[in-house]
Amino acid sequence: MRCPYCHATHLVKNPNELESIPLDVVERRIEKNKSWLDGVVITGGEPTFHDELDLLIKIFKDIGLKVRLDSNGTNPDKLEDLIQRELIDCVAMDIKAPLREGKYNAASGALCNLSDIERSIKLIMDSGIEYEFRTTVCPAFLDKSDIVEIAQSIAGAMRYTLQTFRPTNCLDSKMFDVVPYTEDEMKDIAGDARRFVENCYVRGEEMKALSCNW
Repeated sequence: MRCPYCHATHLVKNPNELESIPLDVVERRIEKNKSWLDGVVITGGEPTFHDELDLLIKIFKDIGLKVRLDSNGTNPDKLEDLIQRELIDCVAMDIKAPLREGKYNAASGALCNLSDIERSIKLIMDSGIEYEFRTTVCPAFLDKSDIVEIAQSIAGAMRYTLQTFRPTNCLDSKMFDVVPYTEDEMKDIAGDARRFVENCYVRGEEMKALSCNW
């Protein structure tokens, strides 16, 4: 995906220019901090499209760590496989917009198969493992009614986290001029979404109300 408001432009534009960290360096870092470290998060881009994801997860699991996967839900076949084989302990899935083609493609900057997104949502909600859905609320693409529509599509979900858009280092420079929703506006949006997802919070706010391992 190429979300216009994405702040990780270096990952999208020039991934091959980033430093590659050898696995043994990661393992040594984990071993050094093992006394307080109990889990890792595998994120991306979209990690489920990497062929060696299973191997990486198994290495972490053999060390005794729990694994959370961050995903955009575009690869439900792999997601289902990981869940069924009990390789992941938690999933965080980004939902970019209401499940309508025009809206979703605009917010994600890509042509998305909404059937895959919908299937991933169902897989996660039926998985029995810990999970959260989350949305970056960029005013250029989403308003309160859009967030409520998303919440309705995941009604009864374990947790729905709203992230405040920040106009810094965005993939599309036009986003620099977009004024983020205020803290009060974000709380108001979350309040309306709670009609469908009880545990809906603005990022940061949820830690005041929930005890979360991740």
